[in-house]
Amino acid sequence: MYYLPAILLLALGLVARLAPHPANFTPIAAIALFGALYLPRKLAIAVPLATMFISDIFIGFYEWPIMTAVYASFAIAGIIGLVARKNKKFRAIFGGTLLASLTFFLITNAAVWAFGTMYPRNLSGLFESYYMAIPFFRNSLLGDLFYTGILVGGMEAISLLKKQPVEIKN
Repeated sequence: MYYLPAILLLALGLVARLAPHPANFTPIAAIALFGALYLPRKLAIAVPLATMFISDIFIGFYEWPIMTAVYASFAIAGIIGLVARKNKKFRAIFGGTLLASLTFFLITNAAVWAFGTMYPRNLSGLFESYYMAIPFFRNSLLGDLFYTGILVGGMEAISLLKKQPVEIKN
C-alpha cells in the first residue's frame, strides 16, 4: 500500500525538477519531510534521494563534493521530518520546514564555497557565497513551505474527513 504514495511522491519530484520552475523552487525537501511524517521510515530518506538521482540523470550531474552536500541536505530534511513525526503538530512541521530550508542553504553554499571556484577560500568568500545565494534561499524557503503545506495539509485534510489519523501502512 505504501508503494503507491512513494511512487507518486517520486513522480511529483521528477516532474517539478524537470519542468520549468524558478531556481530552487522544488518539492524535494517537502517530499523528504512528508515521507518522514507518513511513509515507513525506510522510505523517508530513500524517496527524495532517488528523486534527486533520477532527475539528475536528465538534468546532469555536477561536482561530486557539491552534489554530495545537496543530497546530504535532503537526507537531513528527512531526519528532521522523522523527529517531527513524534509530535506531528503544526508548529513542529512548520519549524521543521524552516530548519530544513536553512540547513540546505548553509550546507550547500558552504560546499559551493569550499569546492567550487566562484569564491575565494577565506571568510569573506564564505560570506559572499551566502550573500549571493540569498535569492535562491528565498525560492527554496518558499518552495519548501508551499509544497510541504500542500502535501501535509492535504494528508491532514484527508484525516479530518475520515475522522482518524492517516498512516500509510506497510
